Amino acid sequence: MPTIKNALINDVIHTHCSDPFGCLGLQVSADKKGLQLSVWQPAAASITVLAIASDKVLATMTASPNKGLFTAEWPDCHTPFHYRLAITYSDGNTHTLVDPYQFSDATFTDPEHHQASLYKSQGAIKTDAVVNETLSIQGTRFAVYAPAARSVSVVGDFNGWDGRTHPMSSNGDGIWRLFVPDVQHGTRYKFEIRARSGDVLPHRTDPYAQRIEQYPSFASVTCFDHKHQWQDNDWVTRPIVDLYEHPMSIYELHLGSWRRKEDNQPLSYLELIDELVPYVKEMGYTHVELLPITEYPFDGSWGYQPVGLYAVTSRFGTPEDFKALVDALHRANIGVIMDWVPAHFPADSHGLANFDGSKQYEYPDPKKGWHPEWNSLIYDFGKEHVVNYLISNAVYWLEEFHIDGLRVDAVASMLYLDYSREDGEWIPNKDGGNHNYEAIDFLRRLNETVYLNHPRCFTVAEESTAFPGVSKPTYMNGLGFGFKWNMGWMNDSLAYMQKDPLYRQHHQGDLSFSMVYAFDEQFVLPISHDEVVHGKGSMITKMPGDTWQKFANLRAFSAYMYFHPGKKLNFMGNEFAQGQEWSHERSLDWHLLEIDFHKAQHALSKDLNHLYQNEASLHLDHAPQSFEWISHDDSANSILAFARYSKSRDAHSLAVINFTPMPHGQYRIGVPNAGRYQVVMDTDASQYTGSGFATQTTYETQAIGSHGRTHSIELQVPPLAGLLLRWIGDAI
Repeated sequence: MPTIKNALINDVIHTHCSDPFGCLGLQVSADKKGLQLSVWQPAAASITVLAIASDKVLATMTASPNKGLFTAEWPDCHTPFHYRLAITYSDGNTHTLVDPYQFSDATFTDPEHHQASLYKSQGAIKTDAVVNETLSIQGTRFAVYAPAARSVSVVGDFNGWDGRTHPMSSNGDGIWRLFVPDVQHGTRYKFEIRARSGDVLPHRTDPYAQRIEQYPSFASVTCFDHKHQWQDNDWVTRPIVDLYEHPMSIYELHLGSWRRKEDNQPLSYLELIDELVPYVKEMGYTHVELLPITEYPFDGSWGYQPVGLYAVTSRFGTPEDFKALVDALHRANIGVIMDWVPAHFPADSHGLANFDGSKQYEYPDPKKGWHPEWNSLIYDFGKEHVVNYLISNAVYWLEEFHIDGLRVDAVASMLYLDYSREDGEWIPNKDGGNHNYEAIDFLRRLNETVYLNHPRCFTVAEESTAFPGVSKPTYMNGLGFGFKWNMGWMNDSLAYMQKDPLYRQHHQGDLSFSMVYAFDEQFVLPISHDEVVHGKGSMITKMPGDTWQKFANLRAFSAYMYFHPGKKLNFMGNEFAQGQEWSHERSLDWHLLEIDFHKAQHALSKDLNHLYQNEASLHLDHAPQSFEWISHDDSANSILAFARYSKSRDAHSLAVINFTPMPHGQYRIGVPNAGRYQVVMDTDASQYTGSGFATQTTYETQAIGSHGRTHSIELQVPPLAGLLLRWIGDAI
């Protein structure tokens, strides 16, 4: 029996080896007079060494006393060579494979490796190992960051999930690597990690896996089938425009429950191309926003507890199928925003929690690393590899899937160390305050990376506090987001709308207050999924009154939202007054479109979207000069009136919303200009199941002062309705 590196071999046999290349594969023999081959195949009965490109037998290996260890030697050979192994198992079957330990990591040119593209060098990377000028071996190069691990093995379909067979190698940088020949697209795998304590941890999903199976395996899947040919070149090369000066009406949806088949199965990505894309286009939305489509184990989390930030959820198809859906949306001139969750991650045993036996991804102290509200872990934003992991993930979606915008979930929980915690349950920052400086630095770096490298893309913060400068550039000491959800507007306006119109006169400020801060940030006005679940009721059930009044209230609120400065976001179902609360387990109630009230709300939503796209005076959502109050203090009648202006101010419109059931036949309102005003939206019109109270569609101004203006009109104001009048020039 030839001499071998007994200590390393012992580590291999007991699955805690960090340097398998130090003892496996071809080695210079101990006497330095030739070459020695060591192979570790614990299930093998015998092994024959074959030439790499033929069936020529180079040696029959000798079994050592350590079952599974085989050796062969070439005493007079000094030139390393490549080879295959014909392995015969105890059942008599023989399988031929290329030994991975003849290809050290030094064999390969290191893939691109910097913070914004880590996904190109970690995880499972399709790789060719060059043997000579005419032969290369295809396979997969696995790489995983686990610096606290004692050893790491890759396990999968290719080795019977046996952690003894493919120990990985680490060169001291914390990354474990191994090239495994012949592992192709669609192969399932995980990592078996032994902690420093000696404990073998539950098999871990690859943090960079681009496909992950559902329960019960949660296996990573190699993903090299990049067959989709993008056809959205016109979209991705379109001129860069100022998004703040263009309409943005966002349709937020959960792909699994938007529309379902007769057997209650969700539509696939490919089926959504035929159903969702034309629907969104016809309805006049400029963007869709997808609840998280990164892989997640629990359906009831809606995707907000992700395990697999680099994997498109397999619930609805493959990554290539999802690319086809994005492509189709782009070809319909619809942008795609995805909800992205860097604020927390679940503690599922196959995920990132305690990944290598230590707190590699989460803050070690639960006072900083555990979310009591969501029972989930918090990323340690003070670790460079965590920040790089997240930023690389953001770039991955923009580059590989042509995503246009990232809506960052739960930003407030990242900014504040005491978020959802009582006194004594949190750790102050170095200055004794409650701001998480590390998270703030991460968010700034994220936004700088996105806007520097992808100027057509944007970020949106779901941020519910008055933290300053969320949507201000980082050079102005802001966080650098493009937009911020206006949660204050949402809470105040919904609280107002739920009141009986009789009492609204005492709460006029709930609506007018939003204009005090409307231009402090670049706001999106959201009526999101969070407002129609967990006992909050659907939008229509929030409205007071009998059936007619409920729908009239909803129409008036819709008008108020679209006339108010700010980009628009509505959750699916709001457009036709979904009756039940949203449930991720069933389809929207599309049958309601057979009922006139719901059909009318659907028509109004469509008309408001197209009006918003075509009315220049409504486009400038983020500049103070785009808005002017006409009347905000008529609380007795619960009427708001304001003017909206285009950027050049050569176009303007007049918005009037009546939040009571009392119509007004002669309501005098001051106007910015003399001339004629034409009604371009009346939510009380008969086609919307309104009362049709207002019959006049054009108004000429009179030289009668009102509301501090020299000219005015005497307006017909319908009950529970919104009007928009466009100034169309001088009087005839």
